[in-house]
Amino acid sequence: MVLGADLPVRLSDGTTVTYANLDYAATAPCLAAAADAVNELLPWYASVHRGAGAASRRCTLAYEQSRQTVADFLDIRPDDHVIFTRNTTDAMNLLARALPSHTTVVTWAGEHHANLLPWPRVHCLPVPADLPAVVSGLTRALADLRSAGPVLVAVTGASNVTGEVWPIAELAEIAHRHRARIAVDAAQLAPHRPVSMTDAGIDYLALSGHKLYAPFGAGVLAGRADWLDAAAPYLAGGGATRHVGDEAAEVQWHVGPARHEAGTPNLLGAVALAAACATLAASPAVLAHEQDLLKRLRDGLAALPGVAELRTFDVGHDRVGIVSFAVAEQRATEVAHRLAADHGIGVRDGLFCAHPLARKLLTDAAERLGCPTDRYAIRASIGIGTTVAHVDRLLRGLREIVTSSRAAARR
Repeated sequence: MVLGADLPVRLSDGTTVTYANLDYAATAPCLAAAADAVNELLPWYASVHRGAGAASRRCTLAYEQSRQTVADFLDIRPDDHVIFTRNTTDAMNLLARALPSHTTVVTWAGEHHANLLPWPRVHCLPVPADLPAVVSGLTRALADLRSAGPVLVAVTGASNVTGEVWPIAELAEIAHRHRARIAVDAAQLAPHRPVSMTDAGIDYLALSGHKLYAPFGAGVLAGRADWLDAAAPYLAGGGATRHVGDEAAEVQWHVGPARHEAGTPNLLGAVALAAACATLAASPAVLAHEQDLLKRLRDGLAALPGVAELRTFDVGHDRVGIVSFAVAEQRATEVAHRLAADHGIGVRDGLFCAHPLARKLLTDAAERLGCPTDRYAIRASIGIGTTVAHVDRLLRGLREIVTSSRAAARR
């Protein structure tokens, strides 16, 4: 179902094993369906919205059908826009540029940098201690901002550090009660869970194709039309214009998605993303399989001495297939490199573009372990293509690393 499932990699001892990709949260492998959709269209590849020939008409149709497929996948409202971007970061920056003047953005210090740094006026809440703190903190902040002009709540759907799912529908209800809007970073949520913008009350949503099994350089900003149509175009150029007069200032811009999609669009990225969305929508069993693997992974990590999972909420909180952890008195980079070199496992080490959150959770983990941890964490993330054997290999590799380290410390 995904490309690269049988990818051979050479180990430090010269043997070869099948690669265990446990780095889906950074970039997911390509779905075969996405690659097939691109390959089918490639012989017809031509301009979009700009030609009368058969190839151009076919590509224009494919591009707009892809937009509709994404709209259906996200269950948008009838008058919402779906704008193709490069990725989630690009989508959030587009939204930041489109905010009405003097909009205040309420977010949390634990957000991914893509949902923390673009906003021109930000009211940043601290990393919450628990779910009640999320709700009470947002309620107080919105009450204080009631007369401050437009307000947007910007929140993750699922944390890219812990995998924990945030209560989006509840936060949307609170936002709307205070006449605010809500934008959701769904980069980690959409690949793992069905998302209904209509049912959850989401005003704006951003996602990345490369995390959704469609690594062809496309992302999406979906949401309410009024702010997007009133804003200056994200990019100035061809395709965004209805009319350009003899003077450069005589410009009339489109409304709708075209307003923010100047230049030749990423046709192949849009087509791949739509194919991935259609495949995931037709695969409800994926969620149950992932949760089984996630439980196996978390139970195995909990049984390892000197290993602590990073978490914001309680241990039983709902989450997608992402687990970050610290290993007592071990450098995360060295652990990750040993897993790769000796076991053919791909994980990520670092702070995962969520530095304030990761630093806080590493401090919490050190307290639970009762000893120092590295300043970086290790993240294992799963998805379509992950197997029980992959999870078990990771747990065996970590146990070997922990055991050898403890033995060395005793000598």
